[in-house]
Amino acid sequence: MPPDKSAPALTIRAIRATPVEVPLTYVLGTSRGAVTKAPLLLIDLETEEGVTGHAYLFCYLRAAAPAMVSMLGEIETLTKGARVAPGEHWDNLAKRFTLIGVQGIVRMAMAGFDVACWDALALAAGLPLTVFLGAKCRPIPAYNSCGLGLMDKAALADEAEKLLAGGFGAMKLRLGYATLAEDIAAVHAVRKRIPGEVRLMVDYNQALSIDEALARGRALDKENIYWLEEPIRHDDYAGAAKIARELKTPIQLGENFSETYAMAAALDAGAADYVMPDLERIGGVTGWQRAAKLAAVNRVEMSSHLFPEVSAHLLAATPTCHYLEYVDWADVLLEEPLVISGGHATPSQRPGNGLRWKKDAVEHFRLR
Repeated sequence: MPPDKSAPALTIRAIRATPVEVPLTYVLGTSRGAVTKAPLLLIDLETEEGVTGHAYLFCYLRAAAPAMVSMLGEIETLTKGARVAPGEHWDNLAKRFTLIGVQGIVRMAMAGFDVACWDALALAAGLPLTVFLGAKCRPIPAYNSCGLGLMDKAALADEAEKLLAGGFGAMKLRLGYATLAEDIAAVHAVRKRIPGEVRLMVDYNQALSIDEALARGRALDKENIYWLEEPIRHDDYAGAAKIARELKTPIQLGENFSETYAMAAALDAGAADYVMPDLERIGGVTGWQRAAKLAAVNRVEMSSHLFPEVSAHLLAATPTCHYLEYVDWADVLLEEPLVISGGHATPSQRPGNGLRWKKDAVEHFRLR
Protein backbone atom coordinates (compact mmCIF):
# COMPACT_ATOMS: atom_id res chain seq x y z
CA MET A 1 0.00 0.00 0.00
CA PRO A 2 1.38 3.48 -0.83
CA PRO A 3 1.52 6.11 1.91
CA ASP A 4 -1.94 7.35 2.92
CA LYS A 5 -2.67 10.45 0.84
CA SER A 6 -4.45 11.99 3.83
CA ALA A 7 -1.25 11.92 5.89
CA PRO A 8 0.67 15.20 6.09
CA ALA A 9 3.74 15.36 3.83
CA LEU A 10 6.93 14.72 5.79
CA THR A 11 10.47 15.79 5.00
CA ILE A 12 13.55 13.88 6.18
CA ARG A 13 15.79 15.94 8.45
CA ALA A 14 18.09 13.44 10.15
CA ILE A 15 18.64 9.79 11.09
CA ARG A 16 19.91 8.99 14.59
CA ALA A 17 21.19 5.50 15.38
CA THR A 18 21.91 4.36 18.94
CA PRO A 19 23.59 0.98 19.61
CA VAL A 20 22.56 -0.85 22.79
CA GLU A 21 23.06 -4.33 24.19
CA VAL A 22 20.42 -5.95 26.38
CA PRO A 23 20.67 -9.18 28.39
CA LEU A 24 18.37 -12.02 27.38
CA THR A 25 15.89 -13.38 29.91
CA TYR A 26 16.98 -16.90 28.95
CA VAL A 27 20.32 -18.00 27.53
CA LEU A 28 19.62 -19.09 23.97
CA GLY A 29 21.81 -22.08 23.22
CA THR A 30 21.79 -22.94 19.51
CA SER A 31 23.75 -25.31 17.30
CA ARG A 32 25.76 -22.23 16.26
CA GLY A 33 26.61 -21.03 19.77
CA ALA A 34 25.00 -19.57 22.89
CA VAL A 35 23.42 -16.13 22.84
CA THR A 36 23.29 -14.28 26.17
CA LYS A 37 22.88 -10.68 25.02
CA ALA A 38 21.18 -8.97 22.10
CA PRO A 39 23.04 -6.09 20.42
CA LEU A 40 20.34 -3.84 18.96
CA LEU A 41 20.48 -0.62 16.97
CA LEU A 42 17.73 1.90 17.77
CA ILE A 43 16.80 4.14 14.85
CA ASP A 44 15.07 7.53 15.03
CA LEU A 45 14.05 9.18 11.77
CA GLU A 46 13.53 12.88 12.42
CA THR A 47 11.43 14.99 10.06
CA GLU A 48 11.22 18.74 9.54
CA GLU A 49 7.57 18.57 10.62
CA GLY A 50 8.48 17.31 14.12
CA VAL A 51 7.35 13.69 13.61
CA THR A 52 9.94 11.05 14.51
CA GLY A 53 9.67 7.48 13.22
CA HIS A 54 11.22 4.59 15.14
CA ALA A 55 12.70 1.20 14.33
CA TYR A 56 15.34 -1.17 15.63
CA LEU A 57 17.69 -3.71 14.13
CA PHE A 58 19.25 -6.86 15.58
CA CYS A 59 22.99 -6.56 14.93
CA TYR A 60 23.84 -10.20 15.81
CA LEU A 61 27.38 -9.05 16.74
CA ARG A 62 28.44 -5.95 18.69
CA ALA A 63 31.08 -5.33 16.04
CA ALA A 64 28.41 -4.97 13.36
CA ALA A 65 26.73 -1.97 15.04
CA PRO A 66 29.29 0.69 13.99
CA ALA A 67 29.08 -0.48 10.37
CA MET A 68 25.29 -0.23 10.46
CA VAL A 69 25.52 3.25 11.98
CA SER A 70 27.89 4.27 9.20
CA MET A 71 25.59 2.90 6.50
CA LEU A 72 22.62 4.75 7.99
CA GLY A 73 24.73 7.89 7.87
CA GLU A 74 25.16 7.34 4.13
CA ILE A 75 21.40 6.82 3.78
CA GLU A 76 20.84 10.10 5.62
CA THR A 77 23.16 11.90 3.20
CA LEU A 78 21.28 10.46 0.23
CA THR A 79 17.77 11.18 1.52
CA LYS A 80 18.09 14.35 3.63
CA GLY A 81 15.54 16.93 2.48
CA ALA A 82 13.47 14.39 0.55
CA ARG A 83 9.88 13.56 1.35
CA VAL A 84 9.20 10.38 3.32
CA ALA A 85 8.26 7.84 0.64
CA PRO A 86 9.59 4.42 1.70
CA GLY A 87 8.88 2.47 -1.49
CA GLU A 88 10.59 5.10 -3.62
CA HIS A 89 13.51 5.33 -1.22
CA TRP A 90 14.00 1.56 -1.27
CA ASP A 91 14.20 1.45 -5.06
CA ASN A 92 16.48 4.50 -5.27
CA LEU A 93 18.82 3.26 -2.56
CA ALA A 94 18.95 -0.20 -4.13
CA LYS A 95 20.17 1.42 -7.35
CA ARG A 96 22.68 3.53 -5.44
CA PHE A 97 24.11 0.48 -3.67
CA THR A 98 24.07 -1.87 -6.67
CA LEU A 99 27.84 -2.20 -6.88
CA ILE A 100 28.31 -3.07 -3.20
CA GLY A 101 25.11 -5.14 -3.23
CA VAL A 102 21.89 -4.88 -1.26
CA GLN A 103 22.98 -7.61 1.13
CA GLY A 104 24.05 -7.98 4.75
CA ILE A 105 24.59 -4.74 6.63
CA VAL A 106 23.57 -2.62 3.63
CA ARG A 107 20.19 -4.33 3.40
CA MET A 108 19.67 -4.29 7.17
CA ALA A 109 20.33 -0.55 7.36
CA MET A 110 17.94 0.06 4.45
CA ALA A 111 15.30 -2.06 6.18
CA GLY A 112 15.63 -0.16 9.47
CA PHE A 113 15.28 3.13 7.60
CA ASP A 114 12.22 1.76 5.79
CA VAL A 115 10.51 0.68 9.03
CA ALA A 116 11.14 4.11 10.57
CA CYS A 117 9.69 5.80 7.45
CA TRP A 118 6.48 3.80 7.69
CA ASP A 119 6.22 4.55 11.40
CA ALA A 120 6.57 8.28 10.73
CA LEU A 121 3.85 8.18 8.08
CA ALA A 122 1.45 6.26 10.33
CA LEU A 123 2.18 8.66 13.19
CA ALA A 124 1.46 11.66 10.96
CA ALA A 125 -1.82 10.06 9.89
CA GLY A 126 -2.75 9.37 13.54
CA LEU A 127 -3.26 5.67 12.80
CA PRO A 128 -1.79 2.40 14.06
CA LEU A 129 0.51 0.95 11.40
CA THR A 130 -1.88 -1.96 10.76
CA VAL A 131 -4.75 0.43 10.05
CA PHE A 132 -2.50 2.67 7.94
CA LEU A 133 -1.77 -0.43 5.85
CA GLY A 134 -5.49 -0.95 5.30
CA ALA A 135 -6.13 -3.74 7.83
CA LYS A 136 -7.61 -4.05 11.32
CA CYS A 137 -5.79 -4.51 14.62
CA ARG A 138 -6.50 -8.09 15.70
CA PRO A 139 -4.94 -10.72 17.92
CA ILE A 140 -2.22 -12.75 16.21
CA PRO A 141 -1.34 -16.31 17.33
CA ALA A 142 2.13 -16.27 18.87
CA TYR A 143 4.68 -18.88 19.89
CA ASN A 144 7.22 -18.33 22.63
CA SER A 145 10.74 -18.30 21.23
CA CYS A 146 12.51 -16.79 24.25
CA GLY A 147 14.28 -19.92 25.40
CA LEU A 148 14.55 -23.71 24.98
CA GLY A 149 18.10 -23.68 23.72
CA LEU A 150 20.56 -26.57 23.90
CA MET A 151 20.98 -27.43 27.58
CA ASP A 152 20.60 -30.05 30.28
CA LYS A 153 17.27 -31.87 29.90
CA ALA A 154 16.05 -31.11 33.44
CA ALA A 155 16.72 -27.40 32.96
CA LEU A 156 15.07 -27.59 29.56
CA ALA A 157 11.89 -29.02 31.06
CA ASP A 158 11.80 -26.34 33.77
CA GLU A 159 12.22 -23.61 31.16
CA ALA A 160 9.45 -25.04 28.97
CA GLU A 161 7.03 -24.78 31.87
CA LYS A 162 7.99 -21.13 32.46
CA LEU A 163 7.44 -20.29 28.79
CA LEU A 164 3.75 -21.17 29.10
CA ALA A 165 3.17 -17.88 30.96
CA GLY A 166 0.97 -15.62 28.89
CA GLY A 167 -1.17 -18.53 27.79
CA PHE A 168 1.10 -19.60 24.95
CA GLY A 169 -0.21 -22.52 22.95
CA ALA A 170 3.05 -22.98 21.03
CA MET A 171 6.80 -22.73 21.65
CA LYS A 172 10.07 -23.32 19.82
CA LEU A 173 12.75 -25.82 20.81
CA ARG A 174 16.31 -25.59 19.44
CA LEU A 175 17.82 -28.89 18.39
CA GLY A 176 21.16 -29.97 16.98
CA TYR A 177 22.69 -31.99 19.79
CA ALA A 178 25.58 -34.29 18.94
CA THR A 179 23.30 -37.27 18.39
CA LEU A 180 19.76 -37.99 17.28
CA ALA A 181 19.12 -39.70 20.61
CA GLU A 182 19.88 -36.46 22.43
CA ASP A 183 17.54 -34.53 20.14
CA ILE A 184 14.70 -36.95 20.84
CA ALA A 185 15.46 -36.87 24.58
CA ALA A 186 15.14 -33.07 24.50
CA VAL A 187 11.77 -33.31 22.76
CA HIS A 188 10.54 -35.84 25.32
CA ALA A 189 11.78 -33.73 28.25
CA VAL A 190 9.79 -30.74 27.02
CA ARG A 191 6.72 -32.76 26.09
CA LYS A 192 6.49 -34.21 29.60
CA ARG A 193 6.19 -30.73 31.13
CA ILE A 194 3.76 -28.99 28.76
CA PRO A 195 0.10 -29.72 27.97
CA GLY A 196 -0.46 -32.11 25.09
CA GLU A 197 -2.25 -29.50 23.01
CA VAL A 198 0.72 -27.09 23.00
CA ARG A 199 2.35 -27.00 19.58
CA LEU A 200 6.10 -27.60 19.52
CA MET A 201 8.25 -26.20 16.71
CA VAL A 202 11.90 -27.24 16.38
CA ASP A 203 14.79 -25.31 14.84
CA TYR A 204 18.16 -26.72 13.76
CA ASN A 205 19.71 -23.38 12.78
CA GLN A 206 21.22 -24.93 9.62
CA ALA A 207 23.20 -27.52 11.60
CA LEU A 208 22.65 -30.66 9.50
CA SER A 209 23.64 -32.22 6.21
CA ILE A 210 20.83 -33.41 3.93
CA ASP A 211 21.32 -37.03 4.99
CA GLU A 212 21.38 -36.10 8.69
CA ALA A 213 18.27 -33.97 8.25
CA LEU A 214 16.43 -36.86 6.65
CA ALA A 215 17.48 -39.29 9.37
CA ARG A 216 16.59 -36.96 12.24
CA GLY A 217 13.50 -35.71 10.45
CA ARG A 218 12.10 -39.23 10.04
CA ALA A 219 12.51 -39.77 13.76
CA LEU A 220 10.85 -36.43 14.51
CA ASP A 221 7.95 -37.39 12.23
CA LYS A 222 6.87 -39.66 15.09
CA GLU A 223 7.01 -36.88 17.70
CA ASN A 224 4.11 -34.63 16.62
CA ILE A 225 6.36 -31.69 15.74
CA TYR A 226 4.50 -28.72 14.27
CA TRP A 227 7.32 -27.63 11.96
CA LEU A 228 11.00 -28.34 11.33
CA GLU A 229 12.95 -25.13 10.79
CA GLU A 230 16.14 -24.62 8.76
CA PRO A 231 17.55 -28.16 9.07
CA ILE A 232 20.27 -27.49 6.46
CA ARG A 233 22.11 -24.52 4.92
CA HIS A 234 19.47 -21.84 4.46
CA ASP A 235 19.99 -21.31 0.72
CA ASP A 236 20.17 -24.97 -0.34
CA TYR A 237 16.66 -24.94 -1.79
CA ALA A 238 17.13 -28.16 -3.78
CA GLY A 239 18.18 -29.98 -0.60
CA ALA A 240 15.32 -28.46 1.40
CA ALA A 241 12.87 -29.50 -1.33
CA LYS A 242 14.10 -33.09 -1.07
CA ILE A 243 13.63 -33.00 2.69
CA ALA A 244 10.16 -31.46 2.34
CA ARG A 245 9.13 -34.20 -0.07
CA GLU A 246 10.35 -37.05 2.11
CA LEU A 247 9.25 -35.92 5.56
CA LYS A 248 5.75 -35.66 7.02
CA THR A 249 6.69 -32.78 9.31
CA PRO A 250 6.29 -29.40 7.52
CA ILE A 251 9.49 -27.54 6.67
CA GLN A 252 9.78 -23.89 7.73
CA LEU A 253 12.20 -21.47 6.03
CA GLY A 254 12.52 -17.75 5.68
CA GLU A 255 14.49 -15.94 8.36
CA ASN A 256 17.41 -15.76 5.93
CA PHE A 257 15.47 -14.80 2.81
CA SER A 258 17.31 -11.81 1.34
CA GLU A 259 14.42 -9.78 -0.10
CA THR A 260 11.63 -11.51 -1.99
CA TYR A 261 13.92 -12.80 -4.76
CA ALA A 262 15.19 -15.48 -2.39
CA MET A 263 11.69 -16.24 -1.14
CA ALA A 264 10.42 -16.68 -4.71
CA ALA A 265 13.31 -19.04 -5.51
CA ALA A 266 12.58 -21.15 -2.42
CA LEU A 267 8.87 -21.41 -3.22
CA ASP A 268 9.55 -22.21 -6.88
CA ALA A 269 11.82 -25.04 -5.74
CA GLY A 270 9.22 -26.43 -3.32
CA ALA A 271 11.71 -25.95 -0.48
CA ALA A 272 9.26 -24.86 2.22
CA ASP A 273 5.80 -25.71 3.48
CA TYR A 274 5.72 -22.49 5.54
CA VAL A 275 7.66 -19.22 5.32
CA MET A 276 8.79 -16.79 8.02
CA PRO A 277 10.49 -13.65 6.66
CA ASP A 278 12.73 -11.54 8.87
CA LEU A 279 11.92 -7.82 8.85
CA GLU A 280 15.52 -6.62 8.46
CA ARG A 281 16.38 -9.18 5.77
CA ILE A 282 13.20 -9.17 3.69
CA GLY A 283 13.37 -5.38 3.29
CA GLY A 284 11.46 -3.70 6.10
CA VAL A 285 7.75 -2.96 5.78
CA THR A 286 8.09 -2.43 2.02
CA GLY A 287 9.75 -5.82 1.57
CA TRP A 288 7.29 -7.49 3.92
CA GLN A 289 4.36 -6.30 1.84
CA ARG A 290 5.93 -7.80 -1.27
CA ALA A 291 6.55 -11.06 0.60
CA ALA A 292 2.95 -11.17 1.85
CA LYS A 293 1.67 -10.86 -1.73
CA LEU A 294 4.02 -13.63 -2.84
CA ALA A 295 2.87 -15.90 -0.01
CA ALA A 296 -0.76 -15.21 -0.86
CA VAL A 297 -0.26 -16.04 -4.55
CA ASN A 298 1.44 -19.30 -3.55
CA ARG A 299 -1.12 -20.00 -0.79
CA VAL A 300 1.64 -20.46 1.78
CA GLU A 301 1.12 -19.57 5.44
CA MET A 302 3.49 -16.82 6.55
CA SER A 303 4.93 -16.24 10.02
CA SER A 304 7.44 -13.71 11.34
CA HIS A 305 11.02 -13.86 12.60
CA LEU A 306 11.94 -11.60 15.55
CA PHE A 307 10.84 -7.93 15.81
CA PRO A 308 7.45 -8.92 17.31
CA GLU A 309 6.29 -5.36 18.02
CA VAL A 310 6.29 -4.36 14.33
CA SER A 311 5.69 -7.87 12.97
CA ALA A 312 2.37 -8.04 14.83
CA HIS A 313 1.18 -5.04 12.79
CA LEU A 314 2.37 -6.61 9.56
CA LEU A 315 0.93 -10.05 10.22
CA ALA A 316 -2.47 -8.47 10.88
CA ALA A 317 -2.26 -7.14 7.31
CA THR A 318 -0.96 -10.43 5.84
CA PRO A 319 -3.53 -12.57 3.95
CA THR A 320 -1.88 -15.89 4.92
CA CYS A 321 -1.02 -14.87 8.50
CA HIS A 322 0.23 -17.84 10.51
CA TYR A 323 2.35 -17.31 13.68
CA LEU A 324 4.20 -14.45 15.31
CA GLU A 325 7.58 -15.36 16.79
CA TYR A 326 7.63 -13.78 20.23
CA VAL A 327 10.86 -12.68 21.89
CA ASP A 328 11.07 -10.16 24.72
CA TRP A 329 14.48 -8.74 23.82
CA ALA A 330 13.37 -5.12 23.36
CA ASP A 331 10.92 -5.04 26.29
CA VAL A 332 13.35 -3.37 28.68
CA LEU A 333 13.80 -0.49 26.22
CA LEU A 334 10.13 0.18 25.47
CA GLU A 335 7.58 2.40 27.16
CA GLU A 336 4.87 -0.09 26.16
CA PRO A 337 6.17 -3.61 25.45
CA LEU A 338 4.09 -5.94 23.32
CA VAL A 339 1.42 -7.67 25.43
CA ILE A 340 0.71 -11.40 25.11
CA SER A 341 -2.69 -12.59 26.30
CA GLY A 342 -4.17 -16.00 25.74
CA GLY A 343 -1.22 -16.88 23.55
CA HIS A 344 -1.97 -14.02 21.16
CA ALA A 345 -0.25 -10.71 20.44
CA THR A 346 -2.37 -7.66 19.63
CA PRO A 347 -0.65 -4.86 17.69
CA SER A 348 -0.35 -1.59 19.56
CA GLN A 349 -3.41 0.57 18.89
CA ARG A 350 -1.58 3.85 19.41
CA PRO A 351 -0.52 5.70 16.23
CA GLY A 352 2.50 4.25 14.46
CA ASN A 353 4.15 0.90 15.13
CA GLY A 354 4.16 1.31 18.93
CA LEU A 355 7.94 1.64 19.40
CA ARG A 356 8.76 4.36 21.92
CA TRP A 357 12.04 4.28 23.83
CA LYS A 358 12.51 4.57 27.59
CA LYS A 359 15.29 7.14 27.68
CA ASP A 360 16.81 5.97 30.96
CA ALA A 361 16.93 2.36 29.78
CA VAL A 362 18.48 3.35 26.46
CA GLU A 363 21.18 5.28 28.29
CA HIS A 364 21.78 2.39 30.70
CA PHE A 365 22.26 -0.24 27.96
CA ARG A 366 23.94 2.03 25.44
CA LEU A 367 27.16 0.71 23.86
CA ARG A 368 30.05 3.14 24.20
